[in-house]
Amino acid sequence: MHHLNLTRRELLSGAAAIGAATLAPQVPAQAAAPLVGTQAPGWYRYKVGSYEITAATDGKRSFKLPDTFVTNIKKDQVNEALVAAHMEKDMMTIPYTPIVINTGSKLIVMDTGVGEAAFTGSKGVAGQFHSNIKAAGIDRNAVDLVVISHFHGDHINGLLTPDNKLAFPNAEILVPSVEWKYFMDDAERARQNTQRMKEVFDNARRVFDALNRKVTQYDAGKEVAPGITSVATHGHTPGHVSYVVSSGSSSVYVQADVTNHPALFVRNPGWHAFFDQDPQMAETSRRKVYDMLATEKMMVQGFHYPFPSLAYIEKTGTGYREIPVPWNPVI
Repeated sequence: MHHLNLTRRELLSGAAAIGAATLAPQVPAQAAAPLVGTQAPGWYRYKVGSYEITAATDGKRSFKLPDTFVTNIKKDQVNEALVAAHMEKDMMTIPYTPIVINTGSKLIVMDTGVGEAAFTGSKGVAGQFHSNIKAAGIDRNAVDLVVISHFHGDHINGLLTPDNKLAFPNAEILVPSVEWKYFMDDAERARQNTQRMKEVFDNARRVFDALNRKVTQYDAGKEVAPGITSVATHGHTPGHVSYVVSSGSSSVYVQADVTNHPALFVRNPGWHAFFDQDPQMAETSRRKVYDMLATEKMMVQGFHYPFPSLAYIEKTGTGYREIPVPWNPVI
């Protein structure tokens, strides 16, 4: 059986000889297929009872991790959490995922992404929501309602086309009353002392002025559409709202920005994101929501979760952990 005891070198040189033999006579080289370089349209559908929900990615934003991205934790610890989640050190990437709900009688958009104008500026990395819902077979002219959770640009800018026209021309625009009162108050605008908050105020006014401020205000705790109940989750902004979408015996919690990226803020609910206006209130809202999600075993649709941004929540020793819902090849 000596012939079986081949060394690795003999094996390789033998393979090379066989390879050379099979190559002769030489055939003209075939050109390699060019790399395609584009991604598939990003949309995913699932059912909640009889409702059909389409999650459509708006893309993402990546930026150098600021020292104060988490305001109450040292940057080293934040980096440790990023690396533990197989994300890049010193870089923060935030996904955006608005959704469309078809109740059978109403077509409802929940938040709108950063807007198509950002598509060009970001070289297609962000601002994808409108092209993705179109790819998913949804006509934005057929949208009945657009429900806004809060007034940050990544949630409201998609209300407008790049030429500042109505992106959903036939839709009623619903906004939280507390949010509207705060951001449309000139005295509140005058009180702002950071550039970022001044920009948030000015951008909200830019968007809603382009709509001639034609909005319907709603109070948290009320049904905004059949089976869609708003829930006060203040803190991220003064009027920030989330939703429970229910049909039959099924529900999903649409959390907007109760957390930012789950790798940081679900697993560490006590961490305060730079974007949270009232960090302590935001943390209280977060813990209350996530205790409920874990107890009720309710799915959560997270605006800043990795696409398709749908998960279940479990409690851990330090907070919570998101378990992505497996991709279903059928609806």
